[in-house]
Amino acid sequence: MEDSSPKEDDPGVLKLLEALKQASHELQAHPTYKSVQSNSSPIKALLELETESDSIISKDPHLSTLSRHLAELKILVETLERNRGYGLRSFLTRRVSTHSISRVAGSIESEVQALMDRGSIDSLINALKDPWKDEDELARLLSQFEVRVSQGFNPELQDSVLKSKAFSVLQTVLCDPNCSKQIREQAAFCVAALIRFNKDVFVGQVNMGDTIQALLEMKSAHSVKILCELIKFIKSPFVDEILCNGELPKILTLLESKDLSMKVVVFDCILEIGYFGRKEAVEAMLNGGLIEKLVELQRSEFGGDLIGMGKYGNENEESEGQKREKKFLENHPFASCVARFAVQLEVGEGLRKREKRAFKAEILEKVREASVNDAEAATIIAEVLWGSSP
Repeated sequence: MEDSSPKEDDPGVLKLLEALKQASHELQAHPTYKSVQSNSSPIKALLELETESDSIISKDPHLSTLSRHLAELKILVETLERNRGYGLRSFLTRRVSTHSISRVAGSIESEVQALMDRGSIDSLINALKDPWKDEDELARLLSQFEVRVSQGFNPELQDSVLKSKAFSVLQTVLCDPNCSKQIREQAAFCVAALIRFNKDVFVGQVNMGDTIQALLEMKSAHSVKILCELIKFIKSPFVDEILCNGELPKILTLLESKDLSMKVVVFDCILEIGYFGRKEAVEAMLNGGLIEKLVELQRSEFGGDLIGMGKYGNENEESEGQKREKKFLENHPFASCVARFAVQLEVGEGLRKREKRAFKAEILEKVREASVNDAEAATIIAEVLWGSSP
């Protein structure tokens, strides 16, 4: 692909673009006659930058659109200066010119941002092609890209991403075991950010099998968090892929991690699998000892139960109960975890009604088997029954 962006490593161009962006933004923020006069700070800055940038812009064909916008701005300001009178014609000309100047300032800011985006994406792609060369710089570029994409949808930015094939390159680095764990995790965050940016465009580009394997191989809370996010985005097909690749046992094993933060994100992941998973996926988790593991977590110091917190009272009690529940869960993330999983199955999208009833009965039976005494079993069973519909 032919380079169509200013060089990010050219400090003169970058400094100029940043200054143009700032000045044009300020002008848009205050589109009044006073603010668009030639002696106002934003206009003065833009006109000075237009003169200063002439030598740089004229040498770079990729800045031709920006050059046209700056030239148009200069003409509009000169027109405004010639119409300072108090007649109706002068008044109308000033109104039109003020609006036009604000519009051109918006075009300048958009074009500058597009140029900067293309430059930063080009730099990122070049760095990703040799991820071992300068990991600190690559980490900075990945973080910068994630932040930019997370600012919300932008058609010009999406066009630059698609032309650069950034999504594919990011996935390649994510799935490369020779890259450092930090770089792979940051590449994963960028992949998730792009899907949030435009799910309709980027979900179809996800290489599900390799991505799932890579995320679970890293065995970090960050990688499992991304896995959980991808389940929410892609839903049942992604859970099907996890099941077909035989990755569910790995997820269940991570529930036994000594790292609390890991166990918390794994439980969140299991809740999402329960919500979107079909019969075979839920069956595999139950047969893999999930309920026994959840009963043990609920019995731990980070467990407990929520049954006495007013969750099932009237509307006023429910509001207070929810507040107490939220506070309790902050320090006891596995409180009522069996019932919370059962509720996900009940309200989820992956199971038929008869399958939900059958799994609920199976969960109750496994709770009886896993509990250390009748009191523990009775409490958890009551939560499961009260927390989901009969």
